[in-house]
Amino acid sequence: MHAIKDIIEMAIREDIGPGDITTDNLIPDENQGKGIILAKESLILAGLRVAQQVFSYLDPEIRFDSPYRDGDEISAGTTIMEVSGSLKTLLKGERTALNFLQRLSGIATHVRSYITLIKDLPVRLVDTRKTTPGLRTLEKYAVRMGGASNHRMGLYDGVLIKDNHIAACGGIGIAVHTLRGMISHLVKIEVEVSDMVQVQEALAAKADVIMLDNMTVPQIREAVSRINGKAIVEVSGMVTKKDLRELAGTGVDIISAGALTHSAPSVDISMRIL
Repeated sequence: MHAIKDIIEMAIREDIGPGDITTDNLIPDENQGKGIILAKESLILAGLRVAQQVFSYLDPEIRFDSPYRDGDEISAGTTIMEVSGSLKTLLKGERTALNFLQRLSGIATHVRSYITLIKDLPVRLVDTRKTTPGLRTLEKYAVRMGGASNHRMGLYDGVLIKDNHIAACGGIGIAVHTLRGMISHLVKIEVEVSDMVQVQEALAAKADVIMLDNMTVPQIREAVSRINGKAIVEVSGMVTKKDLRELAGTGVDIISAGALTHSAPSVDISMRIL
């Protein structure tokens, strides 16, 4: 909660700064009003509470009315929420609230389009750390609202030995052995590999998760066969919608895709003062 509050405070300072020069000089303090937040295209809702918190941060007396929850499918033309109270507050908070709502709903909508393609297959789709700096908590929340899952939140909550770690310390076996002696037995170790030699090295080191990075579909099938249940298998690297179902059918356990966040377009949502 504190992280989200900090994000909202930063966004409001960025937009309003020392004051809204237009609204402050145009609208009397006592004027009350109501606004409707309207979906201008079909979408998966995410960030409703964040948008509400923007207005509440500016004025705790602002009132909200919405029959919807994050994760709901919203049709074009639907009124997502009514906001009422100080007209000044509605005008000042409008853009920041909509920016959050459009971005997070855009991610959730984008993710749902991926999930729909593989919903009948026994594979988990997850995000990556390719998020907007400062907005990771919210963007990964939006991924979950779209129906996918989160990979690690940051460098602090999961071990992932990547190619540069391997190069820096001299090999997969050394890296895994060193970490085993340093971290809790409760923490899994994931290793990124790019060929069959590294798959064998990761297996020999008893990695818990093996990430197949930028491999072809035939290579992935061979790797899955070699691993044969001895580790969780994740596939990553240039994952797109067109190859998602084929990847999901290779027998891997997890597909990670940076595109879930870094390539998600914002959706069109507006606010109208009544």
